[in-house]
Amino acid sequence: MAGMIERLPGWPTLPDLFGWVETGFPGGHTVPGLHGIRIEEHLADEQYVLRAELPGIDPAKDVEITVTEGVLTLRAERSEESTQKHRTEFHYGTFARSVRLPAGAKGDEATADYKDGVLTVTIPVPETKTGTKTIPVRHG
Repeated sequence: MAGMIERLPGWPTLPDLFGWVETGFPGGHTVPGLHGIRIEEHLADEQYVLRAELPGIDPAKDVEITVTEGVLTLRAERSEESTQKHRTEFHYGTFARSVRLPAGAKGDEATADYKDGVLTVTIPVPETKTGTKTIPVRHG
């Protein structure tokens, strides 16, 4: 829709707000060539599930998934095709995202699947039973 507004005569050119969300606000601190990855995450059935948008990526050679000290990190690389383009809004280069895992997550048992441009990482999170302890207050 932003492209449609830009073509109407008499309308001022509006900044691409969705571009700001992906690349950071102008003047913000961003690393050149490093792009964020859009994710959704949830806990269900003693599993942490993270889904990441990574269209146009070959997961066998362009994706790296690591778990270090309770932090899940996704890194991906998309190379630009060397064709003459009139316009492109695609992002090329390195994409990265890190998220803190829930307490008790078993990162060494993580699995990953890629289908239709979406990477799904599943990590077991066993339910921990915490008992309630009453702490007496001493007087005096």
